[in-house]
Amino acid sequence: MIVSEFIAGLAALALAGAMASTAGRRLLVRRYRNGARIREYLIIVLGGLGLAATTFSVIHPHPHIDAAVVPAALVLVLTLAIFTLLNTRIAPPQATSPKRVLAIGAHPDDLELACGATLARLVDTGHEVHAIVLSHGAQGGDASTRPAEAQRAADFLGLASITVHDLPDTNFELVPNELVRLIEAAIAETNPQVIFTHSQHDQHQDHHAVHLATLRAARQHHSILCFESPSTTREFNPDVFIDVEDYTEVKVASVLTHRNQAGKPYMTPEVVRGITAFRGRQAKRTHAEGFEAVRLLVTESGVL
Repeated sequence: MIVSEFIAGLAALALAGAMASTAGRRLLVRRYRNGARIREYLIIVLGGLGLAATTFSVIHPHPHIDAAVVPAALVLVLTLAIFTLLNTRIAPPQATSPKRVLAIGAHPDDLELACGATLARLVDTGHEVHAIVLSHGAQGGDASTRPAEAQRAADFLGLASITVHDLPDTNFELVPNELVRLIEAAIAETNPQVIFTHSQHDQHQDHHAVHLATLRAARQHHSILCFESPSTTREFNPDVFIDVEDYTEVKVASVLTHRNQAGKPYMTPEVVRGITAFRGRQAKRTHAEGFEAVRLLVTESGVL
């Protein structure tokens, strides 16, 4: 056995395992442009190197070659990885006046699908982002797992808090007063400068109910933006766009956190990327998310 080769192989395998872990996903995909691809390459290269090194160090050692080649290869891979990461870190300009934001969704995964990239960008620029979800999504999936998926997605995006309520999925119209009360309570607790919610141009009854309830609960609020979900109609007409070029893959990863919904056609990376590319073209950017402004106070537009 070549000890140096064996140790280098174990180190490579350990690093591949770290990249494959939840912490590795959060570090690379959340913090670096093309982080998902970088992570995939590192897992493959480090895993392959580690497996080959540990195997050959035992069954077919070459004392004059392997003792130096494998550690050198590991150092080379890590050097290239560090160089790549130093040049691809997501680092938007910091807000001069950080504010609080409240995002309101009807079901787990609504916020990630509609404005996950924007929420991540707001977090990274220094704003305090809170979220509430009004149901467990029992009619569209497994209510025993979906709230936990929403919490994991919020942790991944970096939200300050998320609260998942348990109103009757697909039947929000049966509890209109409770719906308004929960949103009013969230507004009172977080005191946000900007509120994100569903659009009136949405054919899902719960989404439309949340839109109306938000307008009632935030009737005295000055800045409300409505986001685009997979069930918005052709009447959805955004007049506010947020550049999310560095955050499209972050959005994709946050959507994929909702594994219970993996079979839904609108949950695929291709669809998510396509929507941000389409809105980006409208905004004369590469990728963007679009919003309809109910109203937006000019002094609060810096939060975007």
